[in-house]
Amino acid sequence: MRKILDVISEPLMEAFQEAGYDAALGKAVLSNRPDLCEYQCNGSMAGAKQYRKAPFVIAAEVEEKLRARADFGDVFEEVSVVKPGFINIKVKGVFVAKYLAGMMEEEKLGVEKPAAPKRILIDYGGPNVAKPLHVGHLRSAIIGESLKRLGRFVGHEVIGDVHLGDWGLQMGLIITELRERKPELPYFDESYEGAYPEEAPFTISELEEIYPTASARSKEDEAYKERAMEATGELQRGRRGYQALLRHILDVSVTDLKRNYQRLDVSFDLWKGESDADPYIPDMVRMMREKGYAYESDGALVVDVKEESDTKEIPPCMILKSDGAALYTTTDLATLVWRMKDYHPDEVLYVVDKRQELHFIQVFRCARKTGIVGEDTKLTFLGFGTMNGRDGKPFKTREGGVMRLESLIDGINEEMYRKIVENHETDKEEARQTAQVVGLSAIKYGDLSNQASKDYIFDTDRFTSFEGNTGPYILYTIVRIKSILNRYKDGGGDADACGMRDGGAATKPLMLELARFNEVMENAFEEKAPHKVCAYIYNLANEFNHFYHETKILGEEDPQKREGYIALLVLTRRVLESCIHVLGFSAPERM
Repeated sequence: MRKILDVISEPLMEAFQEAGYDAALGKAVLSNRPDLCEYQCNGSMAGAKQYRKAPFVIAAEVEEKLRARADFGDVFEEVSVVKPGFINIKVKGVFVAKYLAGMMEEEKLGVEKPAAPKRILIDYGGPNVAKPLHVGHLRSAIIGESLKRLGRFVGHEVIGDVHLGDWGLQMGLIITELRERKPELPYFDESYEGAYPEEAPFTISELEEIYPTASARSKEDEAYKERAMEATGELQRGRRGYQALLRHILDVSVTDLKRNYQRLDVSFDLWKGESDADPYIPDMVRMMREKGYAYESDGALVVDVKEESDTKEIPPCMILKSDGAALYTTTDLATLVWRMKDYHPDEVLYVVDKRQELHFIQVFRCARKTGIVGEDTKLTFLGFGTMNGRDGKPFKTREGGVMRLESLIDGINEEMYRKIVENHETDKEEARQTAQVVGLSAIKYGDLSNQASKDYIFDTDRFTSFEGNTGPYILYTIVRIKSILNRYKDGGGDADACGMRDGGAATKPLMLELARFNEVMENAFEEKAPHKVCAYIYNLANEFNHFYHETKILGEEDPQKREGYIALLVLTRRVLESCIHVLGFSAPERM
């Protein structure tokens, strides 16, 4: 379905052409003075220099051609030229109602599938195994999940990969600590040839205690760290017992990670890790050596990635350390090897902390230079800012430690539960369930309503408020609409059979906002900007609530007018629910 701006622009472009000017000058845009008009065309300003005419003269000629059109009265209510040469436009309510009726017939409310859908792989997890999720993992999960859903909604094939941190020294530390505690386990006996136990020799709680203990000890005990580094090397060289332990660590960790991600309503298509890239490293390194891309520097293997246009120093991309060990750059490059081999994506999008920008500049340039990724695949770095406490510093617990993600979720849910039972007489169990749904909206909307690249303050009081630009406010609006539609149904009405109609001045602002839906969704994905969806539904919710307070909906005596109002509510609910689904949360039936 064409965007409403394109429908409005078409007669304008033809009028420009008929007046002897470039048709492209006739593009309509939203008015920056909504007190004066709904849309405007600024093409006369742009054409003044090209045609050596005053913009007001061009605009007046175009207006004359526009008014002469047979379909002028079908679209335009009012068109005026104002100095220095703007064309101000108001459209007919009947025209907008007809456009909205077309939206209601579409499964995706007018969002067209792209002519050439892309296959896009999003890397948006990155948690380390054997460690609990903490608030530092929140933004990647929330932003990445939203982009995955948004991409699918607008018609692309989008694949989400968690990309676990399951390789490197942390694995060696766990193995070393476990060996000291339980040396009798068969995994440490190099002569053992039997089958290893199916059950892991630790629980998730034990595993989450083992790693920080081992990490702290390695910083004070150099011999212990050396043993851990040796264990890491043996694991990466394929020692059978250590490989079996790695599988146990992954099984136990992934089960717990899935449980926590589920609480955020975040899911991944692929549960791959750095270890999955390991088999591709030897051939990749060999290729880089043989083709002359990689060379030794102070014992390490590196690839130069600096460019003449660089305004700051970009160090060489290190492929192997002097001891032959792999690094994050190595596994990220090898991960691209298998992603290209197995999926041939049109784009690989990394949703990661913006402080990792230099790392990804090096990885992207190295991947391009060495031919791992061809020119037809786009590599995108979406760096997000930090989530901070009210003191402006990274979010911490009261004790000063990094807060576990499940603790943050529990705290928000408790606050929502308190507010729900304070304001309403309700069943306690239902209130708990509602608090979880609304609490998730508070967390996700609170994050996504900020531009991804910017830091933001996580303010529990503000995010859980039912007023203002918050998730609970959006959900309260949806629940209000559901309540009205349910009452209409209880009175014998069929909301789905109601047709869209022009409701005059009372409905027009809401109708115009609804008509922007397809443009907003497509633009938000193109710019990788979920915050634009948040801004849109906040404006839409405000327009609906203004309409609600100013209009008798069910009390309207004219049955046709009442049916038009109901149709408008049905579409508003569908648009809002489509948007919150893309943002990663849902609305309860009651609040």
